[in-house]
Amino acid sequence: MTKTDKTHIFCFDDYRSFSEDVKKRFQDTARYKVVSFPTREELLNHLEADKINPFCKIAILGMHDSKEQISLIDKLSVDIKKIDPGTGVILLIPAEQMAEVTKAVKLNIDAYIPRNTNAILRIHNIVKKLISENTIIRFRKRRNVSLIILFTFIFAAVLFLIFARYRFPQYF
Repeated sequence: MTKTDKTHIFCFDDYRSFSEDVKKRFQDTARYKVVSFPTREELLNHLEADKINPFCKIAILGMHDSKEQISLIDKLSVDIKKIDPGTGVILLIPAEQMAEVTKAVKLNIDAYIPRNTNAILRIHNIVKKLISENTIIRFRKRRNVSLIILFTFIFAAVLFLIFARYRFPQYF
């Protein structure tokens, strides 16, 4: 069985309202690394330092009731995607603001989750989906490299056979 890669989950939580629940849900330290950040700068600095690692990275952005936070979350998601385009972004928002936030913040968000009692279960399902997508992309890259090597070998073998046919016709 292949070894499992760690999934890095970054929580942007101003008031520490959901990050403890996320840490409880993803307790397996062999598979998950959950880090919580109270400020935007700490999150971006950590992502900048961690961008060379090929692990699956997921940022969970918690939003509160204020209207001015919509532009902050939009700018933060753009900055996260600029640093590492492979990072998945999950937006956890109040249920009352779901419609206006989905209209305002359309780009760079992988999932919108309303904040309610089953939000942690939905986060868990979305994280599993993003891990699967990351694994598929990684295996697709490996497959493409293997196919390039295979076709290069076949091309070299055909060239060798053509050369041998003309150079040594008595063996054919």
